[in-house]
Amino acid sequence: MTKEELYEALNYVSASRENRTKMASKIEGNLHLIPILIEIIKGDADPISCKAGWVLESISKINLSPIITNIDVFTESLKHISLESSVRPASKICQLLVINEFSKKSVKSKQNLTTNHLNIITEAAFDWLIGDYKVAPKAYSMTTLLLIGRRIKWIHPELQQILKQNYESGSAAYKARARMTLKVLEKK
Repeated sequence: MTKEELYEALNYVSASRENRTKMASKIEGNLHLIPILIEIIKGDADPISCKAGWVLESISKINLSPIITNIDVFTESLKHISLESSVRPASKICQLLVINEFSKKSVKSKQNLTTNHLNIITEAAFDWLIGDYKVAPKAYSMTTLLLIGRRIKWIHPELQQILKQNYESGSAAYKARARMTLKVLEKK
C-alpha cells in the first residue's frame, strides 16, 4: 500500500471501534506503513490526520512494538499535533508508551524510551495539560507525567502546582483525575 492508497483508505475510517480496528489490522500486516501513518497525523490541519491518529491508537492498544520501532518518528511528530481530535489519540499513545516503559512486564524491543524521548513526551504532555483541550488528553497527560516524574524529578512539583492552579476551573472529570493524581503526589 502506498501513501496515497493509505490516505484514500483512511477516508473510509469512522469513529467506530470496529472500523478502526479493521484498519489497524490491515496496517499491522504492513508495518512499513507506520511511519507514513505518523506522517499523515502530522498534517494537523487535514481532517484525515485524526483518522490516522485513531488507527495508530488502535494499533498501540493491540501491540506497542510497531510504535516503539518508530519511536523517533512518533515523538518528533508530537510537536506538530494540535488538532483536538488528533491530540486525544496521541496523548493516549504517549500514556501507553510510558506505562509500558515503567511496567515490570513491558514490551521490550531493541529500543526503549530514552531520556530524549521522555523529555519530548513530557513537553507534549505539559502542553496538553495546560492547553485548551478536553479532559481526555489532560487525564492521559496526568498519568504520563506522574510516571515520567519517577525518573525526571522536576516533573512532580510542576505537575502538582499546575493541578492545584487549574483545579477550580476544571470540569468534574478533570477534578476527579486531578484529585487522584494529587493524592499520589502528596504521598511522596
